[in-house]
Amino acid sequence: MNKLSTMQQDPIAIALSVLKAGGLVGLPTETVYGLAADAKNETAVCKIFTAKGRPADHPLIVHIGREEEVHTWAIDIHPAAFKLMQAFWPGPLTLILPKHPNVSKLITGGQDSIGIRMPRHPLALQLLQAFGSGVVAPSANQFGHISPTRPEDVAEELQERVDFILPGGPTEIGIESTIVDARKPPFTLLRQGMITPRMLAEVLGEEVQLKARASKLRVSGNLPSHYAPYTPLVLLTTAELEAFIKAPLKAAAIILSYSKIELPPSFRPIAMPKSPEAYAHELYARLRQADHEQAELILVEQPPSGGLWEAIHDRLQRAAAKN
Repeated sequence: MNKLSTMQQDPIAIALSVLKAGGLVGLPTETVYGLAADAKNETAVCKIFTAKGRPADHPLIVHIGREEEVHTWAIDIHPAAFKLMQAFWPGPLTLILPKHPNVSKLITGGQDSIGIRMPRHPLALQLLQAFGSGVVAPSANQFGHISPTRPEDVAEELQERVDFILPGGPTEIGIESTIVDARKPPFTLLRQGMITPRMLAEVLGEEVQLKARASKLRVSGNLPSHYAPYTPLVLLTTAELEAFIKAPLKAAAIILSYSKIELPPSFRPIAMPKSPEAYAHELYARLRQADHEQAELILVEQPPSGGLWEAIHDRLQRAAAKN
């Protein structure tokens, strides 16, 4: 089967048959492409860890197609968590809830909590609703590398390790979901995303807490180094970037710049958008493009701070932490 060709068969039907057979599906969501497997099939779940090279104690997020399915995976759900579901599902919000006793600890990394979300990509919802049960779906890439935002990225990253890729085109948002610990108030923001603390507070009627550094709760994408290209990435202020460019000795570099900076011919520029939504949409695709250029360094000019930009800062800081 050509993993990206669905000319003669319904792609949803193909993906459904792969999931039911215990295989792995490249799943388009509004954030990034996930690597989906039947969350109730431990053998299929184990394939994800092998395909990604993912540590066994790093928890997975369960994706569901209907809000009522949350009770299959979680118990003792606080009423305020339902407010967030009603406000943001389907959408880029993952809630950490007390796990149901029947949920395999392979999914939760041995913890008593579980991450759940309902994606809003129409193909993902159609598949999940047809499947009638949850799937686990971490990003469809090698662990710690740039998340895929196009079906071609999934094929490049995982090759024969993915059985079928549901072709949903480029993702809408481009970075991963916001993660909130919603087990009990006050709720805590564990990963920045395009749903901001202010948006959450407007629904909850109170501020969400920022993650305490002492927290031992493990969640997806929250290791110090993550979302990284293979080429070393350095995050610089505008002044630092200008100083680097003027230095007599410098490495061959690709520069992702937010502002207009005069560059000598030896540098290869990639202009980044001015709005946080557009920047997030383009970020991983442009990092992947830069990785393919095989330069010595990828230099990224720090974008603005505050609001939606905070999620972008989070991804860039983790991408740079690999070095």
